[in-house]
Amino acid sequence: MKQQQEQFSIIYDEYVPKIYRFIYLKVSTKELAEDLSSDVFMRVWKEYTKKDIDNIQAFLYKVARNVLADHYRVQKVKVVSVEKVTTILLEESSLEHDATISSDMEQIRKALLHLKDDYQNYVIWRYLDELSVSEIAQITGKSEPSVRVGVHRALKALKGHMVEK
Repeated sequence: MKQQQEQFSIIYDEYVPKIYRFIYLKVSTKELAEDLSSDVFMRVWKEYTKKDIDNIQAFLYKVARNVLADHYRVQKVKVVSVEKVTTILLEESSLEHDATISSDMEQIRKALLHLKDDYQNYVIWRYLDELSVSEIAQITGKSEPSVRVGVHRALKALKGHMVEK
């Protein structure tokens, strides 16, 4: 059990920022994102102690999607927001690029608001979390060609909603 806890601690440290960001982009409040992220890791821990999980990253994202679905089902409101994405992404950027990135990210944030949930997920996973098409396919349970098409369509839709300067 101690070894399992240590292994899970490593998994937690590696994936909590990504899972938190994924959830935060969907709910746009820090407190709710923290609560839901905690719920994700609690659910994953319960499964982790019962059985071997082949791909922990895919499993974490699947659980995160389910936690979000459960949250919105309870709320009976589905508001998908990527509010404050600029702030999150800028925390990871260098100071000399802040002004340019801020302007670009604000446009992207506004455009993401117009995309359907699946397309938002594709953009977040592929370009923010830098997941491969194969990894996204494992998360979604879709084929790799289907994911490639989805990512392409998401980018096309995102570009369609971008406002020209």
